[in-house]
Amino acid sequence: MSLPPEKASELKQIIHNHLLKMDIHRKIREVLAESLRDDQGPAHRTLSEADFLRALQSRGIIDNVMRDLRFAQEAPTEAGSPPKPATHFVDKDITQLKKSNIDPSRRYLYLQVLGGKAFLEHLQEPEPLPGQVCSTFTLYLHFRNQRFRSKPVPCACEPSLEEGFLLEVHKDEIGEGSKMADATTMLSVCDPVHFVLIKTDTSSETTLVSSYFLDWRTVLSSPSGKTCFNVELMGVGSECKVPAGVLTVSLELYPPLTETLSPDIVSTQQSLERQRTAEKERLFLVYAKQWWREFLEIRPSHQSKMVKIFAQDENGINRPVCSYVRVLRAGRLLESPRQAARFVSLLAHEKAPVVGGGGKQEQWCTLLAFLCRGKGDCEDHATLLCSLLLGFGLDAYVCVGTKVKGVPHTWVLTRGTDGSITFWESLTAHRYLHQAIDPDAPPLAPQPKPSSPYRTVGCVFNHQTFLANCQPSDAVELCVFDFQNQSRWKAMSEEALKSVCAPGSTTSLPPLPPLCAPSLDPAASSNQLELEMRYLVSEHRKDLELATVWDDHLSYLLSSALSAYELERCSGVSCGNEEFQDAVRRAVPDGHTFKGFPIHFLHRNARRAFATCLRSPFCQEIVCCRGDHVRLAVRVRVFVYPENACAVWLMFACKYRSVL
Repeated sequence: MSLPPEKASELKQIIHNHLLKMDIHRKIREVLAESLRDDQGPAHRTLSEADFLRALQSRGIIDNVMRDLRFAQEAPTEAGSPPKPATHFVDKDITQLKKSNIDPSRRYLYLQVLGGKAFLEHLQEPEPLPGQVCSTFTLYLHFRNQRFRSKPVPCACEPSLEEGFLLEVHKDEIGEGSKMADATTMLSVCDPVHFVLIKTDTSSETTLVSSYFLDWRTVLSSPSGKTCFNVELMGVGSECKVPAGVLTVSLELYPPLTETLSPDIVSTQQSLERQRTAEKERLFLVYAKQWWREFLEIRPSHQSKMVKIFAQDENGINRPVCSYVRVLRAGRLLESPRQAARFVSLLAHEKAPVVGGGGKQEQWCTLLAFLCRGKGDCEDHATLLCSLLLGFGLDAYVCVGTKVKGVPHTWVLTRGTDGSITFWESLTAHRYLHQAIDPDAPPLAPQPKPSSPYRTVGCVFNHQTFLANCQPSDAVELCVFDFQNQSRWKAMSEEALKSVCAPGSTTSLPPLPPLCAPSLDPAASSNQLELEMRYLVSEHRKDLELATVWDDHLSYLLSSALSAYELERCSGVSCGNEEFQDAVRRAVPDGHTFKGFPIHFLHRNARRAFATCLRSPFCQEIVCCRGDHVRLAVRVRVFVYPENACAVWLMFACKYRSVL
């Protein structure tokens, strides 16, 4: 790979500066003088260039130069040695880690995790045997639009989380990205490194262990350009005050700073940022209290409305709800708003875990924690879907209200330019067109029937708007979503919201991570799951003393039906199954009966899926089919979306000769 002339001269300058710093000329003169003295011995011969290079190498000078210049070596590292800094661990399949060489004109932060300790919850766990399936820890990182992932390691009191991550520190200004960030510029970069630790158990269920924001700028005041310290990870939700474990972290800048900052300058900058953030949050709280008092004065019954101004994240920190929504563009990973809704619905729904009984544990997750865990509550789904719809240019809002039986719920609303209102259910990707009932209409006037499952709405919000419903009734069927009408909706000041919710407004706001492309191969995943299903069906029939004969042609025909099902879920349009039905009629001879059973999953665990299928009497009929000339078929299609979210479609079928 050839470098452009300006890059080549820059690289030469960097090497020259390093050699001067090492005082390489003095060392070469000393070796030369020593070699000449040795050469004056009895076997006098001329000193060649090769002899001189051997002399430099034998004294370790060449190795020192190469190590100081930190060139990446492609040779395998020795056991126990730290990862090379030129290894760029991207959030891809761990078996295919992508490498990229250091650009000499950029500044990098090399972050090493050197191990974990004091994960006391796993104190009693035995060492896993070789090849044994066990629970694992995976560490995820996000820094300035870069995402990384460690290799999974067995859960233990002292897990062997040892990994290196190369983070690029770049300037914010347009056109400044290729220039090296100096110490002053880096001091102004207040974006933290977000750590998310996930535990995955033996059945592939994920648990959020900890979410931690690391201020990396202490390395700017380290005389050696390198610093090492322990990071105490706290639990999440109701355990946010309880330590989960400790990670040993090392930070190093590449290339090193020629002049480091004093520790006082770094601590003063951090202190000023904290004070500025605290003051903005205090002023917003004062404003929110006054706004709430005014809202209650309109009508005393407003006290019982679902008006949610603040929400707790996984670390127990109260944040304005508007800060959970951002404009999120998915690049080429998602093609349309409806596909975005399908993707969000594939992230599993799970309420925040709580120890003991009582009320629901509130936990609105930061986006990175939600994506890494792959599941969350309805609030996490709604804020992500609203962010994606805003990215697609829609006028989208999160609605806070209730469903049937008064169950609290959040969903998404979009307003068309023609005034039409559409509700989006983020857990299922279903869409409902809203038409309000007119309570003042004559008794016999036709009224629209409620189509959505939502009963009441207390407030709506997005990244820059917060509106509380101040209509006489908060029933969705009577609600008019005319947000400009101040007698129906009370708005918060956009300036006040911007002061604490706009990106970069406060240092306490978590940065927005980008979505990651899927690393799963859909064809390979489909084949693997289908083979496992065939084995499970055969074993199940063997227990019933039934033989199993597979019809590969019939199995293949089921593909088109599964593809049509997913297309319908993704687009909301039924594309018809005429071709599939015609193919099945041709494949099933006269006098034979065909039965099929499709089912949909969000996971790829074959045993769990098979156990679920057997609960259905229709599936039981097919899998346990007895009769003359029985032929079985099974087809699996795995559709992969960003973040490795999967829609798994499975279809069992059988054909047999009907006996009268």
